[in-house]
Amino acid sequence: MRACGRLLRALCLLPPAMGAALAPWPAEAQAPDAWPAKPIRFILPFPPGGGTDILGRLIAERLTANLGQPVVTENRGGAGGNVGAEAAAKSAPDGYTIVLVAPSLAISPSLYSKLNYDAVKDFAPVSLVATVPNVMITNPAVPANTLAEFIRLAKTKPGEMNFGSGGSGTSNHLAGELFNIVAGVKLVHVPYKGVNLAMNDVLSGRIQLVVIGVPATVPNIKAGKLRALALVAPQRSTVLPDVPTVAEAGLANFEVTTWYGILAPAGTPRPIVARLNAELVKIMHAPDLKEKLDALATDPVTSTPEEFAGLIQREIAKWGEVVREAGLKAD
Repeated sequence: MRACGRLLRALCLLPPAMGAALAPWPAEAQAPDAWPAKPIRFILPFPPGGGTDILGRLIAERLTANLGQPVVTENRGGAGGNVGAEAAAKSAPDGYTIVLVAPSLAISPSLYSKLNYDAVKDFAPVSLVATVPNVMITNPAVPANTLAEFIRLAKTKPGEMNFGSGGSGTSNHLAGELFNIVAGVKLVHVPYKGVNLAMNDVLSGRIQLVVIGVPATVPNIKAGKLRALALVAPQRSTVLPDVPTVAEAGLANFEVTTWYGILAPAGTPRPIVARLNAELVKIMHAPDLKEKLDALATDPVTSTPEEFAGLIQREIAKWGEVVREAGLKAD
């Protein structure tokens, strides 16, 4: 595994997270020599066309080649990623179901009073696979050329301006709520069935703001159809070099990086988890894939299963504080 980046820096100093999914494995829990002997289902918990879908299909293609069995993607969108996560959690722990998750997995435990799965106990973490910087976008017709101007405008119109998201409980949603808190504004949340639909309504002028992954926005920003206010990231993006970070734009304590990782159902034999982890490390750092991800402003980041488990627990705690402070409930 390559050296840890900012997202994992603090994590790397922690002891491995403990939990049911990472408890000692019985000696007899060995992967059969024949694994994989049939196709593997790869659940993508968001609609086609978004970041999860694009990244998942790239990974599936390479896992298929490396494992010698088809890795078949299955889009199971709905409820901010919870439909797909639940489907994976309830699947047989035999190595033939995996799921690509994002920060919504760590947000849902605080946002939803009733979940049909446990984000920690019901999964065996495999590895982080990537991180994507987010950008704050608005319509050029909004009379604000900078983030500072946008904040000043929003303060004059409390409750009159809107921000969109890919649905309640998604990282776009919580990013908007965190922006309300740290900027001292009151934008109203408008949920969509996918963040690209929210971006479309920024393009049409129906809503005023979305915090969204950089890859989906680049063509419209460069065409002047969207205005990028700031990168919600610790450093500038190579594909949007002229867009300042939120810190450079004068807003502190506001950083939301979208991470992606792969989980298997809890109880999946540890040798299978280890094999999947090893294959993902090779895949994500292959030069040809890295070149494709660079064009998508996506950074390949891998981890051990224990490190990924620790990150999930830290994210659950972080977003739980935002949910409580904002007084949010999705049901």
